[in-house]
Amino acid sequence: MQKVNSIEEYLEVNSHFAEALGILRQIINATELVETLKWNAPVYTLNGKNVLGLGAFKNHFSIWFFNGVFLKDDRNILVSANEKTKALRQMRFKSIDDINRPTVLAYVKEAIENQKLGKGLQVSRKGKMVSVPTVLNEAFTTNPSFEFSFRQLTLGRQREYVEYIETAKRQTTKISRLDKIKPMILKGIGLHDEYRKP
Repeated sequence: MQKVNSIEEYLEVNSHFAEALGILRQIINATELVETLKWNAPVYTLNGKNVLGLGAFKNHFSIWFFNGVFLKDDRNILVSANEKTKALRQMRFKSIDDINRPTVLAYVKEAIENQKLGKGLQVSRKGKMVSVPTVLNEAFTTNPSFEFSFRQLTLGRQREYVEYIETAKRQTTKISRLDKIKPMILKGIGLHDEYRKP
């Protein structure tokens, strides 16, 4: 998707759902949430914390609840994007006719209350050492300074690199990924540093 600089521009780019997104935006903006633009999409915050966001796709549009797992969901309408999704839930719509204003507002208000109560998923950080894949261990054996650089990274950055290598299905892909990240590790740069706030 092309980069947008405002919510209005986001609606223009997603013109096939612009009217429907406008209705959702109107409902949300009637609350105390603050409208911002993050990750190229509308995101609504409370005291600087992400509560929900809007998304437009080819065949549907949605409200993303960042801690949707804590919503009661009495109507059983929230979905998880995939099995690895822990807290995020979305309310999907296929057309403007699917929008039930009172229901949307009730879910948004509950999300706000949950945020005020501090409900959020605590990320589990197991252990003090990161389990290193074989291909990375072999690289450490041949280059001790590379291992030193890796161990100097924060545990979170180490995990990002390990996951990046381990998610490759083929050994050749693992090796090419290792070759790609080696210079970054030696410079002390994390895999996703360019996306982090300064």
